[in-house]
This record gives sequence, structure tokens and C-alpha cells, in this order.
Amino acid sequence: MNLGSEELKALADALCKNTTLTSSSLKLCNNKLGSEDRKALANILYKNTMLTSLNLQNSDLGKEEVKALADALCKNTILTSLNLCNNELGSEDGKALANVLYKNTTLTSLNLCNNKLGSEGEKALADALCKNTTLTSLDLCANVLGSEGGKALADALYKNTTLTSLNLYNNKLGSEGGKSLADALCKNTTLTSLNLGNNNINFKLKSNNHNI
Repeated sequence: MNLGSEELKALADALCKNTTLTSSSLKLCNNKLGSEDRKALANILYKNTMLTSLNLQNSDLGKEEVKALADALCKNTILTSLNLCNNELGSEDGKALANVLYKNTTLTSLNLCNNKLGSEGEKALADALCKNTTLTSLDLCANVLGSEGGKALADALYKNTTLTSLNLYNNKLGSEGGKSLADALCKNTTLTSLNLGNNNINFKLKSNNHNI
């Protein structure tokens, strides 16, 4: 379904007022969202008190849309799941979302698969993960994190005590990033699922965490 700006605005206006809708999930994937749409989405997150899951996969989000979404999420206390997969998000978008992880206290699942966060965007997210106490699932598959991104995440795994699932598939972590993560896994006791496939690590990771 390809919603236009007018259709999305009408939907947003309705959701801002609705208090009886039983479904708590909104899927807007594969819609090319523009500047007017970001206002409508932000309004939903500010005003709706029922929505717990939002899927914006492949929605062609720009920096302004992500910033508006992040600002709203900093104040939202209902949403628990957010999917921003395949939106070509860059390092600045990663920083905006890191701010969400500092301030939001309800989000438990964040899917950022197949974006372009890079090591700088990941560093911002990793710093936030050191302080965040609610997120349990993070998908960073295919984000060109590199060894520096792996090191930043390793530091987060030393300090974070709530994350149970982490997907780092296809991120060019290399042996150096893999070594940092291996050291962190010797200390981390909460992670139960970790995907490090296709990262050219070139050695087998062992963990003292018996859950992995």
C-alpha cells in the first residue's frame, strides 16, 4: 500500500483521537514518506496512547523525518517496538536514535537492519546502550560498522545488563572487532542471542556466558 500525504494525515488525525482500537501495531512499510508525513507520524507518537509497535521499514526516511521521529520518541511512553530497517539511515540518524535510547524508557525492540550507520553512528548508539536499561533486542545487520563499531559495541556489552538479542551479521567487523567482542562476552551475562555471521572474524568465539 502506498499512502499519500493526505491519506497519512487523515490516518494520523484519527489515531491521535482514537482510544478504542484493539490492535496496537501500525505498519507503514514500503511507503515513501515526505516532510508533511513526518509531522503526522510525530503527532501519532505524541498523542496516541495505544500504539506499541511501529513498522517503517523501507519508507525512504530522510534526516528530518528521523529527527522528528526521534524527538517524539524521547517523550513517548507507550511504544515498545520500532522497525526502521532498510531506510539508508546514516551516522547523524544514528546519533538521533541514540538520544532516544538515553531518554525513552519503554522501547524494548529496535530494528536498524540494512542501513548505513557506520562506525560513528554505531559509536553513538553504543554509548547510549551503556546507560539504557530497557532495550532487549537490537538488530544492526548490514550497517558497515567495521572494527571500530565492533569495539564500541564490545564496550557497551561490558556495561549493559538488559540486552538479550544482538544481530551483527554482515558488518565487516574483522578479527580486531571480533576480538573485542569476544573479550566482552567473557564478562557479559545477559545476552542470549548473538549473530556474528559474515564478518571475516577468522576465529571461533567462546563465551563464559552459558546462555549463548
